[in-house]
Parts: sequence; C-alpha cells; structure tokens
Amino acid sequence: MPDQVTGSGTEQTPGPLADEYAPIEPVESTRVFEGRVWDLRRDTVEYGDGRIVRDYVDHTGAVAVLALDDDDRAFLIQQYRHPVRTRDWEIPAGLLDVDGEPPLAAAQRELAEEADLEADEWSVLTEFWNTPGGSNEAIRIYLARGLRATAQPFPREAEEADMEARWVPLDELVDAVLARRVQNAAVVIAALAAQASRAAGWSTLAPADAPWPAHPKLGRRTG
Repeated sequence: MPDQVTGSGTEQTPGPLADEYAPIEPVESTRVFEGRVWDLRRDTVEYGDGRIVRDYVDHTGAVAVLALDDDDRAFLIQQYRHPVRTRDWEIPAGLLDVDGEPPLAAAQRELAEEADLEADEWSVLTEFWNTPGGSNEAIRIYLARGLRATAQPFPREAEEADMEARWVPLDELVDAVLARRVQNAAVVIAALAAQASRAAGWSTLAPADAPWPAHPKLGRRTG
C-alpha cells in the first residue's frame, strides 16, 4: 500500500468535509466604486500577524432555477453575455435585488419572467459562491418540477429580447457540461448536482424554504 501523501497545510480534526465559517470583521471597509447593479468594496482585516487589504465585488446574491419536466428535460435559455462575448446557455436566474423578497419568491419570479413557467414543486438543489476570491456573490439553485405555463408571456428587452429556449434531457446536458460545450457556472453546477441527486433518489434535496446560512447578507452565520 503506498504511503499517504500529505500537503503542507495545517491538518484539521477528521470529520465530515465542510467549509469553516471565519467571522473576521474588517477594521476598515470602504466602497470604492458604486455600480448600477453591485459595488466594489475595499476591506482591511487583521489576519495572522498583520493586516491584509482585499478588494471585492459586493454582491446582492442571486438565485437560479433548474426546471425539469416529467421527462427529466431541463429548460435552458440562451442569451448574450457581454463580458465573455458569448451567447451562453443558462438556466433562469436573477439577482436578489428586491428589498425584502425571500429567495424562493425571487426564484419563482425569475422562472415566470424568463421561462413563462410556474411550478408546483420547489426544492433547494445546491448552493455555491461564484468567485469567493473576488466576490461575496452567493447563489442558490432551486429544482422546480410540476411545471405549467403562465397565463401570460412576460415582455422582454435588452439581452433578453432575442433569447432562445430549449428543452434538453438532463443526461444530454451533463454530456455537454463534461465536453465543455456549455460553461455557465450555474448550468454546470445544476446539471451535475441534479444528476447526482437523481441517482440518490433525490434524497439530497432540501426544503424550498431552508435557511441559507452561507449567504453573506441573508445568513449571518454564528458557527
């Protein structure tokens, strides 16, 4: 049996693999840029034997929806994303930018606005931080099933005006992800999480109103 390979980091007590919350409050925090959607913030924190300064995008957070029909087909939309100069395939998603709106209500609104769909069954599929080294953006992905069309289509403009839509079998979507033909983060994570959860009989799903402690602004974890 080969010797166990160990890294150079500090060893932790064995246990379930989990991120560790580290509530280090900044000694100074300044908004250095105010944007239309999100801001750029500069924090100074005491860490180790000194201080570090970090600039990051101060984000509202977002929700996304993997809508699956009775044949396990996922609803995808394709729209232009200027920073990457690409019309990428996505799942319905949107910012948590309505004051006081619960994440589930935001997800339901986005599904209606971007897909003209409503759902009878809602569950939390997974959550992730988009770029934790440069942003505090937290995204929750919901699984929506029991789908039906909304009473009226939603008017769309800007990048959404020429959106294309497609129903794609989940297995085909996973193949596209693994072949690197689609690279939107929410789609990649949703597809792989759904495939794994389905293989486990959907036992990993959480209630749609489950707490979201990892969200920097909604959760405010204590441990």
